[in-house]
Amino acid sequence: MHPSRRAVLKGALLVPVQAGAVLPPAPATAQAVESPWDQVPAILARIVPPAFPDRTFPITDFGAKPDNSTDCTPAFRSAIAACNAAGGGTVLVPGTGKFRTGQIHLLSGVRLHVEAGGTIRFRSDAGSYLPNVYTRWQGIECYNYSPFIYARNQTDIALTGTGTIDGNAAAGPWFGFDDQRGPDWDRLQQLAVDGVPVEQRQFGDGHYLKPSMIQFYGCRNILVEDLDIRNPAMWTIHPVLARNITIRRVKIYSRGAMVDGVDPECSSDVLIEGCTFDTGDDGTVIKSGRDTDGRRVGVPSTDIVIRGNTYYGRWGAITVGSEMSGGVRNVFAENNRIQAGSSYHSFYALYLKTNNRRGGTVDGVHVRNLAGGPCDRGGFFVDMNYSLTGPGQGPIVNPVIQNITVDGLDIADSPFAIKLSGSSASHLRNVTITNSTFTQIDTPAPQLSNADDVVLRNVRINGVLYGSSPGNRYEAENATISQGVVESNHAGFSGTGFVNYDNVAGAYVEFAVSAAAAGSRPLTIRYANGTSTDRPFAVTVNGTAVGSAVNAPGTGAWTTWTSVSVTVPLVSGTNTVRLTATTTGGLPNLDYVELQP
Repeated sequence: MHPSRRAVLKGALLVPVQAGAVLPPAPATAQAVESPWDQVPAILARIVPPAFPDRTFPITDFGAKPDNSTDCTPAFRSAIAACNAAGGGTVLVPGTGKFRTGQIHLLSGVRLHVEAGGTIRFRSDAGSYLPNVYTRWQGIECYNYSPFIYARNQTDIALTGTGTIDGNAAAGPWFGFDDQRGPDWDRLQQLAVDGVPVEQRQFGDGHYLKPSMIQFYGCRNILVEDLDIRNPAMWTIHPVLARNITIRRVKIYSRGAMVDGVDPECSSDVLIEGCTFDTGDDGTVIKSGRDTDGRRVGVPSTDIVIRGNTYYGRWGAITVGSEMSGGVRNVFAENNRIQAGSSYHSFYALYLKTNNRRGGTVDGVHVRNLAGGPCDRGGFFVDMNYSLTGPGQGPIVNPVIQNITVDGLDIADSPFAIKLSGSSASHLRNVTITNSTFTQIDTPAPQLSNADDVVLRNVRINGVLYGSSPGNRYEAENATISQGVVESNHAGFSGTGFVNYDNVAGAYVEFAVSAAAAGSRPLTIRYANGTSTDRPFAVTVNGTAVGSAVNAPGTGAWTTWTSVSVTVPLVSGTNTVRLTATTTGGLPNLDYVELQP
């Protein structure tokens, strides 16, 4: 009996939350699951590492020498070609020393395996990474220097072993490029805005856009496992437009600028687990293209699981953006830890960043059991006004960030705990933070601006409770019901069900609400209204009307829940709170009411 429409969420939160205050719970996503985490088993079932035939091609059979002097580039190229031609197998780097090489291009069916004691050490001259290849630079497609290890449109490829891959970047010109790249970077952005074909966006020799270390472009079925990967010039492991990716038990060490750990970009079905990140920039960071060019390609990063990793490095431990113009969906991070590194601390534990040029939508980032510290700049930070004064070309296109859940975020020693900074033109929406503890926080009160439908529940900052405990919730299915029935056929409800009311004025639900002391308290009312008609209702407390009718606009679907809040005057002890339909549309489907401190 319930047609549906999409509701527009309105309003802004312009002041910090005070101790004990709670904002309304976020509506559930429209997916028919009780928890977003229910999606994870299906994602993991799709992520299957590639297998390789039992054939081995030692690079020493093709002229490589472990003397850190001989140019082994031809040996790698020949061994990889032979392995691919034979139908796949393992190209072996023996554990006997350092093999110096230029660019390595992988082919389908090839596992490059570095034994313990063996090192691939990359050459320091820029010419060893020519000719140009099709790549991305900070989210924009172009032709540029080859990444040190590169594959394009290949299937079943791997980097494995307990040996070392050393980018040797500090010995090359790469970090000097950082001071000279400005004109090239501005030109690349303008070429993208002007719609210049990618084939004409040529950089490389004579330009100053440094290459990523490992890039899998348009590849499928990828494994990176067990290696010690060190000293990249730019992003360390960078899958682009790739699918079915396993990165596990990898150690990444980087210093310098723009030296992220793992950057899945426009990629799906990704597992990053058991790794350590001692990085000079973001640790694990999800991307999907930048500005005009990212929207042109229009491929999101989706279905990414990040678990059991340790972060010792700088900037964000777990990050989304700022290059997210193609969209990001369904990121799940659990059981990760932050520790003080040898020379760095993380700046942020969880960091989402974008600005009003990016466009794109981040929908569904879910984090649980992220603990540790210190974090030198903040705990959980969503910044939709990131780097607005920095370089950028193209029109203003406002991004969307919504449906973020954080549970068990336990951070010690940070300037702030929670800062949610939405854009005035595009508010941050639907953020839920639960069961989290912050200690040694300089500015404890959560800082919220341009953020709608934010809930804090059982969050303690420097010992102060922000948000109610579950004991203050009253489920509608347990209340006194007039002209309605308890149902459970629409997902996303709390408790054992919700109440569906008859389409009549006067239908009501009545709760017995307890208060330890007399006074006014916020009451959150969670509901779903899949119609295009508002369903207003009156609120009475102990027989006395509270203000005017409360409106319940449509939520878009009966599986999409949202909430409204009303301040109610209570007496000490038990109070009778009644919600009564004031129109023939009746009440919306009611899930619960929750009394806030």
